[in-house]
Amino acid sequence: MNRPLRQEQEDPSDEITEVAPGILRVQLPVHLPGLGHVNCYALEDERGFAVVDPGLPGDEHWSGLVDAFRRAEIALSNVHTIICTHSHPDHFGGAARLRLEGGVDAEVIAHRYFRTPFEPGDEGDSDPNQLGDDDKSGAPIGGPFGQPVPWGGATYQPLNDVDRARMAKNASDPLFAPHPTRRVDDADCIRLGRRDWVALFTPGHTNDHLCLYDPETGVVLSGDHVLPTITPHISGIHHGRDPLASYFVSLRRMQDLDNVTVVLPAHGHPFASMNQRVDDIIEHHVERLEVLVNSAHELGRAGSVDEFMQKLFRERSWGSMAASETYAHLEHLRIRGDATTERDDSGLLFYDLSSVVAP
Repeated sequence: MNRPLRQEQEDPSDEITEVAPGILRVQLPVHLPGLGHVNCYALEDERGFAVVDPGLPGDEHWSGLVDAFRRAEIALSNVHTIICTHSHPDHFGGAARLRLEGGVDAEVIAHRYFRTPFEPGDEGDSDPNQLGDDDKSGAPIGGPFGQPVPWGGATYQPLNDVDRARMAKNASDPLFAPHPTRRVDDADCIRLGRRDWVALFTPGHTNDHLCLYDPETGVVLSGDHVLPTITPHISGIHHGRDPLASYFVSLRRMQDLDNVTVVLPAHGHPFASMNQRVDDIIEHHVERLEVLVNSAHELGRAGSVDEFMQKLFRERSWGSMAASETYAHLEHLRIRGDATTERDDSGLLFYDLSSVVAP
């Protein structure tokens, strides 16, 4: 029996909606695992429009963006600012072309740690997670697509062959990756759409994730950080020493925001219940940690990442992304002292959780 679609999996609607005063929502198509659309928000002010997350790269997606803007009566030349919430292609892919085609030298805003998956990283300036350890917590722990994974036995291939070929083709296009003209830090103020937005650094899903919060009206642009019906992928190989811990801290921070009236996510529909949604997401990940502990007791021995992945995810989800998220959860247990590791002669990593009392 087919399961009903989650909000984030729905195909894009042609409807243009005003989701808060002066903020339009257009939906753009996305062809990525578990997603059907990305919300692109247009914030109107006296200068024109600021645009948040202008979709995937490539001619097909560019045509969709242009058509959506036409229906919303937004001229490309009126886009003065482009905000990329984080470094996934469905959020930054249209930015460079929009800046060029608009002809107005639009500003491109991203967090100071914004870096596309195809760019080399600076391990000394990657992540202020401040988890209290001496490691370079922002240093990549695994290579990019197609490189060996840190738990051994595989390479990282999160996309199917068709999507991977398409992404590689787009990556060779000079319009693929934007070059931010303004990089912001946590708590910086950004004046856009007649609102004073506060920049919120929210690592976890990526190491450069940026949310925007308007304390006067309680509007939050949450990117992929807080989504209405799914939890974003928490990768264990690119985003810090303990990305799950970073995500927990970032989520709880959202509950400290005053007077949140509406959350505008990058996928799915706007919603109001920020605190409840954060509680639900944290509970989901705590339950996953419990599943891993229970699975370890069932195995009666140390288990590999793939063995634990098969306990944590349904078979239809097995693969690089599921393994990466399993690894993130296992590493969280190890770092907090609830797991030890060893490698076999082939380099395959095994986790021993036998010291943890099963819930």
